[in-house]
Amino acid sequence: MLEKLKTIFGSVTSVISQKKLNNKELDKVLSDFEIELIECDVAQPVAEIIIEKVKDSTIGQKIERSENIEEYLKKIIKETLKDILNGTNRIDIIKMIKDKTKSEEPFKIVFLGINGTGKTTTVSKMAKLLKDNGFSVVLACADTHRAGAIEQLTEHANRLSIKTVSQSYGSDPGAVARDAVLYAQSHRIDAVLIDTAGRMQTSKNLMDEVSKVIRVVKPDLKIFVCDALAGNDVLSQAEVFLKYTDFDATILTKIDADAKGGAALSVANVSGKPIIFLGTGQEYNDLIPFNTGNYISLLFN
Repeated sequence: MLEKLKTIFGSVTSVISQKKLNNKELDKVLSDFEIELIECDVAQPVAEIIIEKVKDSTIGQKIERSENIEEYLKKIIKETLKDILNGTNRIDIIKMIKDKTKSEEPFKIVFLGINGTGKTTTVSKMAKLLKDNGFSVVLACADTHRAGAIEQLTEHANRLSIKTVSQSYGSDPGAVARDAVLYAQSHRIDAVLIDTAGRMQTSKNLMDEVSKVIRVVKPDLKIFVCDALAGNDVLSQAEVFLKYTDFDATILTKIDADAKGGAALSVANVSGKPIIFLGTGQEYNDLIPFNTGNYISLLFN
């Protein structure tokens, strides 16, 4: 996991610290470093931020003799990554739901993203997490487009002993979501998790449809689910979903299979929204809170 990004961070700090480079040689090293970052799915604007920080911290800077140059460079990069990943306030879903239950209104979460990111599985994982924390949950099968989507979510719900609300395929997703909210209100359910249809970011009609779902249910939280293996396509996905939905947070899936590791940096930078969870497998417990410090430590382990 994240092996390639680990390798290039270790390599560049080692090369710069072991050689006395003139400005031209340093530019060559950093140019190669930038290309390697981009090849690891780090968006070019993010790569440029990292390169500039390293350059500013090495050219014309007086480094104390007692300070290890390699550790000094690692410190600079770590601080830069922290700034990129902590660009917004963190989100504590458990606390938010606890606070909302005091009003006796359900906490509503809409899950967004394109096909194939593991969105429906992520909804199920979140349901398990909330149930384990003592909350009651209902799932809205608002993906009325993809064949088998309703059955898939219903199967997950049955395994978790959780209620679902659904209609037939082709139904209005907004109506399904609204029915789930009404059910939660009448049965004093703590949280409504709304699974929407995966949609390509290039389809304006489908993006308008998910915007309608948001207008109808007025969710407390809008979560963008994206695939760590999607490469630089994550950027265009995040940009368009942000435009149409102004989502609040991101869950990054398939991180266990991500050898490159740059997707987290890219989506955090382009959206300015926090990553709140990482999907690390197919089991219901394979949803771990994203921790900036742990992520950065892993890159420099």
